[in-house]
Amino acid sequence: MNLDLTSATKLLSNKISDWYELLIKSIPNVIVALLVLIAFFVIATIINKVSDKIFKRVFSGNIAISNLMSSVLHIIVLLIGVFISLEILNLEKTVTSILAGAGVIGLALGFAFQEIASNFVSGIFIAFRKPYRLGDIVEINDYFGEVTKVNLRTTSITTFKGLEAIIPNKTMFTEAFTNYTTTAKRRIFLDVGVSYGDDLDKVKKVTKEAIEKLDGLMDNSEVEIYFKEFGSSSINLVARFWINYNKNTDFWQQRSEAIMSIKKAYDANDIMIPFPIRTLDFGIKGGEKLNAMLSDRAGE
Repeated sequence: MNLDLTSATKLLSNKISDWYELLIKSIPNVIVALLVLIAFFVIATIINKVSDKIFKRVFSGNIAISNLMSSVLHIIVLLIGVFISLEILNLEKTVTSILAGAGVIGLALGFAFQEIASNFVSGIFIAFRKPYRLGDIVEINDYFGEVTKVNLRTTSITTFKGLEAIIPNKTMFTEAFTNYTTTAKRRIFLDVGVSYGDDLDKVKKVTKEAIEKLDGLMDNSEVEIYFKEFGSSSINLVARFWINYNKNTDFWQQRSEAIMSIKKAYDANDIMIPFPIRTLDFGIKGGEKLNAMLSDRAGE
């Protein structure tokens, strides 16, 4: 029993001695590894400040993406310093284990947060490609309004009813949407009806002149007037013209001005916009007037 205890004590003492000797030999490596880690920390801080200024200039319309890029660059430099320090300490297996573990964790998180990741990646692509900016007027699905926020995961659209719609960036990046701001012009289609008794050549001339004198029309753009159908109580036409478009009120203002101008021109030229007309038919087979039907019934 005493022999076993002595052997165990001697074995433990030798092990501690080996560890102590290894620690003494590792002190220079530890000091160098710490110096490398401190140096990379300082370098990462400097790079973070410099890159932050650069990315804010490049991505002036999106502060979130500039902060993200600066943070990613900062983390990459720090990780490089950590891995070099571990190599100096002869901990190559630890580095391999860390990388393997990071890969497994990343794969698991990718499946768990697939939708969030897709929105995040879409936000990065949107920041680079810039299909829309803050203040642009866009329409997607049932949402029509002004872009007020662009984050890495979502885009906020304030509708013209005053409501805020928060749309995932995956939707904004993968689905079709209309950007009304990028072209700086818009076409108005205005339907009008005139009576069957009016001269259509005169109607066309008066309508065109009424629109051409409006302010806000695009230069070198033609006002087009087309008759399109025989209605139940009117002959219907459509007026098409281009306007300069910077904000949504431009569209409604020009449309309103066009309606008012056409109404004034029609009144001045005795052109009638008829009310809807309904014919009441009191006969079973049709064509019988009310007084005739009442006379027949009186005779019975």
